[in-house]
Amino acid sequence: MAGCRKVKGGVCSAKGFRAAGVAAEIKYKGRNDVALIVADEPCSAAAVFTTNKVAAAPVVYDRSVVKGGRVQAILANSGCANACTGEQGLEDARLSALVTAGELGLDPHHVLVASTGVIGRRLPVDRLLAGMKSATKALGRTGAHGLAAAKAIMTTDTRPKEACATVTIGGKKVTVGGMSKGSGMIEPNMATMLGFLTTDAAISPRMLKRALQLAVGRSFNRLVVDGDESTNDSLFVLASGKAGNRVIDAPGKDFDAFRAALETVCVSLARQMATDGEGATKFVTVTVKGAKTERDAERAARAVAKSPLAKTSWFGKDPNWGRVLAAVGYSGAEVVDMKSEVFYDGVWAFRFGKVADEKQLARLAKVMQKDAFSVVVDLHLGSAESTIYTCDLSLDYVHINADYTT
Repeated sequence: MAGCRKVKGGVCSAKGFRAAGVAAEIKYKGRNDVALIVADEPCSAAAVFTTNKVAAAPVVYDRSVVKGGRVQAILANSGCANACTGEQGLEDARLSALVTAGELGLDPHHVLVASTGVIGRRLPVDRLLAGMKSATKALGRTGAHGLAAAKAIMTTDTRPKEACATVTIGGKKVTVGGMSKGSGMIEPNMATMLGFLTTDAAISPRMLKRALQLAVGRSFNRLVVDGDESTNDSLFVLASGKAGNRVIDAPGKDFDAFRAALETVCVSLARQMATDGEGATKFVTVTVKGAKTERDAERAARAVAKSPLAKTSWFGKDPNWGRVLAAVGYSGAEVVDMKSEVFYDGVWAFRFGKVADEKQLARLAKVMQKDAFSVVVDLHLGSAESTIYTCDLSLDYVHINADYTT
């Protein structure tokens, strides 16, 4: 949308927020693993969680908290997922929120908790709470504070992920900032991800939730690394209202402007997650167009993005378009191979039954050398289109996940 601008920043960019990231030895020594985000006042809040029926304790706890529509703080840790930990895990989540609220002088019902890491191990609550207390003393509003928090939620990520956008609403500058983590166990809905978004927009919890759902549908739910869905997926957004715009409480141009900024941040974070997929060497944008229906387009694009055969061919720099077309064929989408085309960065590999000759394969080989490229399948059956963000599947992915708990 006109007026929406992507800028440098993160969770501290919007007015009314502080953040910190500290080391508490949850799993590793010498690295940040506890993040704390605190708003100056209770905020409008919304969240989206994993649809996995095996949900981690923080997810179960947070679902009840966010129903109230008001949140002031989020405590997050990496190194331990607090998933499949039974009633004890729920009690640990509740205690973490309660003690955090006491330390900050907040209403316990306004504190969310989030965890990521190894499944099936009890959360080391004493270390977490000691880290939380250190984080309260380290809170600040600068980009460095936001970056420290972004580093604290990393697991197998190789780099922190931050994004920010601004937009003018009712003559007021509105900022949306965010951070996320996730590089493996990635497949909607949503991904093995934690995501934290902050904004100084004045917006009701109901419209904030609607904006978040729309943004997720065009970003994190179009992200695939390996096809697995986590137990801990959580995405939160807090709105402080400090921008001073008239409260957005209904659909309209103000809502559309805010949604555009929120979507810009979410898409940026999703793309960063795909680029940083475990062991990834290629960032690949898969688009299926010319489908009969939107459902067909998404089914087909998702099948290609999840195909181990297609993904390993990208790692091997092999333009094996047959694997792409085969994935479209089993996706459930309507497809006629003799009416279809397959392109790598605009270079055709298959066209209406005609296959690439040596000259064309040489062009394709150049595309495969790139760190990022697109795969486009045109079905020529309609006007529907869908795009999925993904990456290749490398030897390092196997090594990372073979040794994850040992």
